[in-house]
Amino acid sequence: MGRMGGSRHLKALAAPEFWPILRKEYKWVVKPIPGPHAIERSIPLLILVRDVLQYAKTSSEARRLIAEGNFKVDGRIRRNYKYPIGPMDVIEIPKTSEFYRVIPVPTKVLGLVKITPEEARVKPCRIEDKTTIKGGHIQLNLHDGRNVVIRVADPKNPVEDTYDTLGTILLSLEDSRIINYIPPEKDIIAIVIGGRNVGRVGRIVEVIPGALKKRKYIVTLQDKSGNTFQTSLEYVFPIGRDKPIITLPEGAW
Repeated sequence: MGRMGGSRHLKALAAPEFWPILRKEYKWVVKPIPGPHAIERSIPLLILVRDVLQYAKTSSEARRLIAEGNFKVDGRIRRNYKYPIGPMDVIEIPKTSEFYRVIPVPTKVLGLVKITPEEARVKPCRIEDKTTIKGGHIQLNLHDGRNVVIRVADPKNPVEDTYDTLGTILLSLEDSRIINYIPPEKDIIAIVIGGRNVGRVGRIVEVIPGALKKRKYIVTLQDKSGNTFQTSLEYVFPIGRDKPIITLPEGAW
C-alpha cells in the first residue's frame, strides 16, 4: 500500500485493497477526510453509495445524492462525500426506509448487513482508551472517535468504573446512554476486525497474556463449527455473551 498521509489526493493503486474500485481504469480515487475511522479501516461515503449500495453510476451522481442529504450515518445526515465510514456505523436511507450496519467480513474487510429500525438506534463501540478527567471522572475513548464520561461519586474509590479497555459498550445513538457492556474475556462472543481472520466470529476460549502491551495478547477463539483460530487482542471486538447483540451476515454465527 502506498503512502496516504499528507496529501489531499489519493491514487487508486495506493487505496486500501478492500475498496471495491476500478484501480486500472481511474488514476485517482476520493480520499476520506480525517474523521472517526482510520483510512485503513474505513471507506469514503461516495464509494459506499456508488460501488457498494450502487445508488449511483458515477461520482457526480453519488456526490449529488449525498449533498441532498439522502444518507444518514449514526442518525446524522452526512453531506460530505469524503466522510469515512467504518466498523459498526449505522447507515440509514430515509427515502427508502433502509438501515444497514457496517460489519467486518472475510476478505472484503467491510460489508453491509441489513438491520431493523430498532437495531439502528444502537451501536456497539469498543473502548480504545480510558483517561481520568477533571473531577476524577472517567472518560472512555471509543473506536469511532466518541468520548463517553463515566461520573464517579468518589474519585479515590471509583466503583462506577467497571469498564476495561478493548471491551465493548452498547451505546444509544439517541442520547449516548450506555445500554450494555461486554468485556474482552473468556466465553465472550467476538468478531475479528483486522488481520488475516477479519470478519470471523467466535467465542473466546483463551486470552494469553504476553510480555508486550495488552493489545498484543494472543486470543484463541472457536467458531460455530468448533474450529479454533488465533488473533491479536487488538483485532478482537466483543459483541455478545450468550448471543450477538447485533445482526451478523448470514452464516457468521
